[in-house]
Amino acid sequence: MITTAVDTTRTVTDWIALARQVGQDLSPGIAERERSGDLAEDAYDLLRTTGLTAALVPTEFGGGGATHQEMGAILRELGRHDPSTAVAFAMHSHLVAAQVWRHHHGIDATPVFTKVAAGAILVSTGASDWVDSNGRASRVDGGYRVSARKAPASGCEIGTVLVTSIRWDDAPEGPQVLHCAIPRSADGVRIEKTWDTLGLRASGSHTVVFDEVFVPDAAVSLVRPVGVWPPVLNVVIGAAMPLVMAAYLGIVDGAVESTALLVADRTDSHSFQLVGEMTNAHTTAADLIAAMFTDSDNLRFDNTDAYAARTLSRKTVAAEALISAVRLAIETVGGLGYSRTCDIEMRYRDVHGCLFHPLPRAKQTRFSGRVLLGHSPIG
Repeated sequence: MITTAVDTTRTVTDWIALARQVGQDLSPGIAERERSGDLAEDAYDLLRTTGLTAALVPTEFGGGGATHQEMGAILRELGRHDPSTAVAFAMHSHLVAAQVWRHHHGIDATPVFTKVAAGAILVSTGASDWVDSNGRASRVDGGYRVSARKAPASGCEIGTVLVTSIRWDDAPEGPQVLHCAIPRSADGVRIEKTWDTLGLRASGSHTVVFDEVFVPDAAVSLVRPVGVWPPVLNVVIGAAMPLVMAAYLGIVDGAVESTALLVADRTDSHSFQLVGEMTNAHTTAADLIAAMFTDSDNLRFDNTDAYAARTLSRKTVAAEALISAVRLAIETVGGLGYSRTCDIEMRYRDVHGCLFHPLPRAKQTRFSGRVLLGHSPIG
């Protein structure tokens, strides 16, 4: 683990400049990683040494003290250069953001802050977890034995702490879900390289396998019933979705910039029309993501179903606008934009990843509709 001294006097401009430098350093290898599907392991050394992995950690715990919105700007800038790294890094960042929310609400987050300030990389298995989770836990002396397969888990090859949840079907009170943190180095943890996808090929979003891993009681942060909406997910949604979508916004920023360069000399009316439509979609997405950060109140938002529903609604509409913007970029550029020799083609594949973060459109509309009409988000 690398211990990093973080400059605690940085402005948002400084943070963006650091992200730009990291992105520029990584850019020469993007095409090869896109072909091979290999994670940019050196990216995380750069992110650590620049202090970006600990940017959200409050200064009193040795971090950079960046705001939620500043972290979004970091991810957006990184997404302009290296989409896969930006989205994978957002997974670490949103877990830190959730701990900052806890800190702001009087809940001790010192253990996590200390680890992250010292260089730990957090890995989320949330795509497999959600409300009911999966896997199998059994009670043993001093803790639990857990087995599960969790995928996708972005950055799992270089992560140091796996933040996950496991079903405990034999709990005395009925089926429960355990929320816990497991060291990547724990006995029984392994990675299966299963990530082979349309886009974000170099995000390292492979499968984490837990095979009879011992989880001590001290590593369990929450035990809750299966099938009941847990308020903790309102916090996760509010902390995560603005950051995740900021990374995708950066992907689209790059596509829009490339399009403007490629068609700068055109004067035909249909090109102006298409560029205007692309601009509308890009602006719509940027405004929705900015509204997410405004509403988060720098991770001081209230833990309510209504807040989560509003955030998820914005996420769905922003995702549609982001994808439309890159589609219009390809249409504007023409056949070159459809070629793998063009940066826009990769970004079109990568931006579709935003559809699969919680919640996909059909699930989101049901969630938000239930909340508006006074019901539990699930049922």
